[in-house]
Amino acid sequence: MSASSTDNDYFEALYRDNDDPWAMRSRWYERRKRALLLACLPREHYGSIFEPGCATGETSLALAPRCDYLLSYDMNERAVGLTRGRLEGIPYAHVRQGALPGSWPRESFDLIVLNELGYYLSASDLAQVIQQSLASLNPGGQLVACHWRAPIDGVPLSAEQVHEHLDAQLGMHKTVCHVEADFLMEVWCEQGNSVAELDGLR
Repeated sequence: MSASSTDNDYFEALYRDNDDPWAMRSRWYERRKRALLLACLPREHYGSIFEPGCATGETSLALAPRCDYLLSYDMNERAVGLTRGRLEGIPYAHVRQGALPGSWPRESFDLIVLNELGYYLSASDLAQVIQQSLASLNPGGQLVACHWRAPIDGVPLSAEQVHEHLDAQLGMHKTVCHVEADFLMEVWCEQGNSVAELDGLR
């Protein structure tokens, strides 16, 4: 593993002659994981969602019907272009190029989605992203994180390490913890209400 955050050269190589390097559209694994992520969200609808590291835009496209404002970010120019293409025609969906933690947006959000992003960051950069997330979440805000558990050559952190950092530094209620052999998916909420409570059933 590397001590520093993964740079854009890594992603340039992945996107070279390939507009879907993780096969997010074609693999059942990826489609199922997206469906689980959407199902894990405690709220049916959000005012604003931020997805940094949006890659090819498949998760952004799935998140769009669940909010009034969507901001997708990626450091890679090709990823930004692909995501813009996926979100074309959705007026409240916006895509920007930016590398974290240096170019964190100024907006505030009801939900932040860290999907397959954390292990590309060094521990210090991840800590900064966590603090930026806390500062930009609206009252009652939520954060969902999902990460592949198998080893990835050259990345600074493992999925387990990313989620340990999130759990230790967010200081929020963990309301969902979904663990499979392949990935971890967890949701942290400022308020610890269950979905039934949020829906007025308890």
